[in-house]
Amino acid sequence: MLLIDQSNAASGLAALSICESLLLTLGDLRIISEKDAINVITDAATAHRNAGETPQHVALHREAADILDRIIAGGNSVRRSRPKL
Repeated sequence: MLLIDQSNAASGLAALSICESLLLTLGDLRIISEKDAINVITDAATAHRNAGETPQHVALHREAADILDRIIAGGNSVRRSRPKL
C-alpha cells in the first residue's frame, strides 16, 4: 500500500485544478480546441502509464493515469464543482 502525505496530496489536487482551469480558459478563448485539450490530457496519461522504476512508483503513476482517464471520460472537475449562481 502506498502512503500519501496529506500536504503532497493537497498540492497535487491544487496543481490539477490549476491545469484544468488553464485548459478550459484556453478553450474558451479559442486558443486551443477541445480536441487539443483532450490530447494534452491523453499525452500526460500516456507518460504516467509508462513511468516508474519501483513497484510503488509504477502504482503511483498508474493512479495518476487513471485520474487523467477519468477526466477525459467524465469532463472536467473544475466547472462541475462550481456552485450555480
